[in-house]
Amino acid sequence: MRVTRMSFWLSTIGLLLFSSSISLTVHAAQNLLDEPDAVSVKGSVVTNPIDPENPGNVIDPGEGPSTKGALRIDYVSALDFGESKISQESREYKALAQQFFGDTGPRGSYIQITDQQANSSGWTLQIKQEKQFANSIIQEAGEQELKGAVLSLDEGWASSNSTSEAPTVTRETIALNSIGSAYEVAIAKTGSGKGVWTIAFGASDTNKNNQSPTLNPVLDTSGEPVIDHTYNKPVYSNSAITLTVPKTTVIHPVEYQTEITWILAKLP
Repeated sequence: MRVTRMSFWLSTIGLLLFSSSISLTVHAAQNLLDEPDAVSVKGSVVTNPIDPENPGNVIDPGEGPSTKGALRIDYVSALDFGESKISQESREYKALAQQFFGDTGPRGSYIQITDQQANSSGWTLQIKQEKQFANSIIQEAGEQELKGAVLSLDEGWASSNSTSEAPTVTRETIALNSIGSAYEVAIAKTGSGKGVWTIAFGASDTNKNNQSPTLNPVLDTSGEPVIDHTYNKPVYSNSAITLTVPKTTVIHPVEYQTEITWILAKLP
């Protein structure tokens, strides 16, 4: 199953914006399991998004991609890097933090997974970048792609109110150096990772989960906070997710997009 979410489009002279569309792929059992010598389990069809830093709280990040089934993806943050000045010196761009409607503050980008399988053999979560950041309106064909640009995810951690053993999250930086290759994000061995889990990249300075804070307010040229008009809140950057562009790569003042696939698979 594939669900795609296109992110916001914007182009400004002298600035560039990086964004991504999201695809989800899930290989899992159906929502109703009825197997010989097994207890039949009928799980809920939908799990609302929860706060990765306070998993007992249901929150509202707005609409997002999701899948169905006993093993499913409930929500995935869009990876949006906002607007940045084109510079020859600084070529590392930070993603924007996840925002929510209501009183919940900014968080690291995250993915939420629900495992309601009757006989859980565990699951794996992978991420894959399908194509390089690019913009096809650039007249010079050889400059449409950001050649050598690398998207990296760091500071990954899992959170849940579940009593199940936690999945193991890759703590090393996940650098998507090879376009089209899948990289492991987390693995839940047999019997672990059951219930509702979030896997976040980065955290706020108010988190009580012993995670290093990675969020910082984004300021305009006057030193004033930039406001996200969707949530009516100040914008924050997240240093746990970055895009690095080589100095030899030509950057145009347009929006560049890529496609990210998240793969959730039941272990055999």
